[in-house]
Amino acid sequence: MLSVAKIRRSLLAWYDANARVLAWRARPGERADPYRVWLSEIMLQQTTTPHATPYFLAFTRRWPGVADLAAADDGEVMAAWAGLGYYARARNLLACARRVAADHGGVFPSTVEGLQALPGVGPYTAAAIAAIAFDAPANVVDGNVERVVARLFAVETPLPAAKVELTRLAATMVTAERPGDWAQALMDLGATICRPGAPLCGDCPLTDECVARAGGAPESYPRKAPKAARPHRHGAVFRLTHAGAVALVRRPPKGLLGGMLGLPTTPWRAAPFTDAEALALAPRAASWRPAGHVEHVFTHFSLTLALYEAETTARDPEFTWTPLSEARAATPSVFRKALTSP
Repeated sequence: MLSVAKIRRSLLAWYDANARVLAWRARPGERADPYRVWLSEIMLQQTTTPHATPYFLAFTRRWPGVADLAAADDGEVMAAWAGLGYYARARNLLACARRVAADHGGVFPSTVEGLQALPGVGPYTAAAIAAIAFDAPANVVDGNVERVVARLFAVETPLPAAKVELTRLAATMVTAERPGDWAQALMDLGATICRPGAPLCGDCPLTDECVARAGGAPESYPRKAPKAARPHRHGAVFRLTHAGAVALVRRPPKGLLGGMLGLPTTPWRAAPFTDAEALALAPRAASWRPAGHVEHVFTHFSLTLALYEAETTARDPEFTWTPLSEARAATPSVFRKALTSP
């Protein structure tokens, strides 16, 4: 039988000595800023800490508080988000900031229930904000925490089916004592010691309590169901230029990359397009020529885009004409690849 009291004492002592220094984390003795906690958690939903950090710093320099972000121009926020992926999160980011500013006087709700009622804030994010920003005894379970708990208790059920059990087990270790530190300690342990492929068990403060470690194969937890094959899609993308500027279009607000500036494309489908099929869907008549292919991987599918380029003598008003260097900075990575392709 695992000793929850011993686990908590050991892990919190380890955290006090080894807590990561993160751009959004309050210093010891300081109260966490709910805006910074919320912003970091939204950014970290689908990316890593090293990738998210420069975006977080840029956002907080430009929009230091929730009222500043709520008043921001949609296009500027979407451009600043480019490269973080899952652009629906950027739309929800604005919607949430505006809801907090308009309906809550610029103050984030302090409860899990109140936070979860905000746009783009799901159960995990609400729990993280409540625990870290308001020191509420919320059960914060991300991928790092799932891995730590799966190994501590040697949970045999594979993911994703194990999520309910892992959440229940994690809840048994949450108390009213330092809930924000407890949540961050578990996440830090998973990120730095209880790593996915090569856990550093010799450095772990919980090694004596870990059932998977006692069984000799902690790296085999959490168990995972076989992954389904990632589907592959095809399309065409069009690079139309004039005097050093490139034609961009605003993508529809809904769907993948919604609301972002990007190059014109065909729809994406399972079968490749022939040249005739692709050029029939070009954004305008021009002397289009093949310019290679762009390969990109999204979370749920991979994509091959045939690239076509043309030079025009006039700037059609239906496009947003943007200098190439600015276009590369303002567009998602799939279009950035097309803009940097020879």
